[in-house]
Amino acid sequence: MLNDPDDTLLDALKSAVGDAGWMVPTDTYLTEMRGLYQGRAAIVLRPGSTEEVAACVRLCAAAQVAIVPWGGGTGLVGGQVMPEGPVPVVLSLDRMRAIRSVIAQESAMIVEAGLTLQAAQEAAAAHGKMFPLSYASEGTASIGGGLSVNSGGLIAVRYGVARDMCLGLEVVTPQGEIWNGLSTLRKDNTGYDLRDLYIGAEGTLGVICAASLKLVPRPTAKSTAFAVVRSPLDAVQLLDAVQDASGGAVATFELMARLSIDFVMTAHPDYREPVETIGEWYVLAELWGTDEAALDQALQECLADGLESGAILDASIALNEGQRADFRALREAMSDAQKIGGGASIKHDVSLPISRVPEFLEVAGEAVTRLVDGARPCPFGHLGDGNIHYNISQPKGGDAEAFLARWDEVNGVVHEIVKSMGGSISAEHGIGRLKPQELQRHTDSVKLALLYRLKNALDPDGIMNPGAVLL
Repeated sequence: MLNDPDDTLLDALKSAVGDAGWMVPTDTYLTEMRGLYQGRAAIVLRPGSTEEVAACVRLCAAAQVAIVPWGGGTGLVGGQVMPEGPVPVVLSLDRMRAIRSVIAQESAMIVEAGLTLQAAQEAAAAHGKMFPLSYASEGTASIGGGLSVNSGGLIAVRYGVARDMCLGLEVVTPQGEIWNGLSTLRKDNTGYDLRDLYIGAEGTLGVICAASLKLVPRPTAKSTAFAVVRSPLDAVQLLDAVQDASGGAVATFELMARLSIDFVMTAHPDYREPVETIGEWYVLAELWGTDEAALDQALQECLADGLESGAILDASIALNEGQRADFRALREAMSDAQKIGGGASIKHDVSLPISRVPEFLEVAGEAVTRLVDGARPCPFGHLGDGNIHYNISQPKGGDAEAFLARWDEVNGVVHEIVKSMGGSISAEHGIGRLKPQELQRHTDSVKLALLYRLKNALDPDGIMNPGAVLL
């Protein structure tokens, strides 16, 4: 049974972190960024060290008070706020932003969990390396938050997701112990891999305080194109052709429906159409490597073959960094632009076997428009790794509130299709408080039982982010 924090606990917590380490809760820490959830908290703790995190957790554990870990606040499934139940304590890592070390010879760096992705990227670049985790919110999103939801992003097709970039962790357990697993080893088979327990756990098993991260060589050459394709199947075939022709150099391969482009153009009238021909489906492809001529040749030959066969209707190749940035900005603007141009939207973050993405888009489109008359599917996302953001905008002129009231119904239909095709209902955003019921519905019973056993074994009192991931 969890309790509300009393004055005795609050005084002890304030003493543990000092005057700079706590604050009265504000909307920054209590409002989910899309406005779906409004959290509560008795206090926002902002410890300055792992030892202070551990002291706070021990105090909360003894008092049976819930803790909501908070990274950068950019999560999209409500995992960073707790709207129901006993009043929790928010534990923010935003003061823990130190870069403890960069070991260029080992292609590794050790950083604290509150560091933003952008700051980690800049630190790696200063040592001639690259930290290859990148997405639109990287200027705000934290390393700890990204690991906690196992985030992906635009270049996961080449470098993998957050889990693939993590070598080790420093974690405070629900009992307030400190596990120092900040190894930079690539090979360590000494028992169970505890690191993987905490990555993707969304703060329900402990608090990630620091991480050892994998770095990679910086690409010295890039080749980028925006193309109109005849269909999603043609996009899949183009992806395969470009991967083969370039020797696996594809860093970004994004698929976008025309409606998503329209929304961006409405929200950003200063943006230019990426390609002269208007079509139904678009692809953004980017190759990274060290030989610009070879990358250009691979991409141009594949585009030429597609134009000749009719699979590609038109294409534009970036001639400089400015054009490359414009292409990328158009894609990264889509989530926010849908809100401006399309009104209310019901969202899905799903992944499928790449070969089945075209079938999914056709079947899901028919099912959704049959369920909600006038609904406007607006899919876009990372075709290169099978992750599609299957967002559905409200009918034109429709009632936003009435449309959003059908969220669970629409999710149920889309997720059933995803599972029937061997996919996942959560690709890179996590489960949070948005999808626990869907997780229950679509997860193998043995896996679900194991998840509960892990939670009960590591956090038997249930103080870590209750209500997130598991019901």
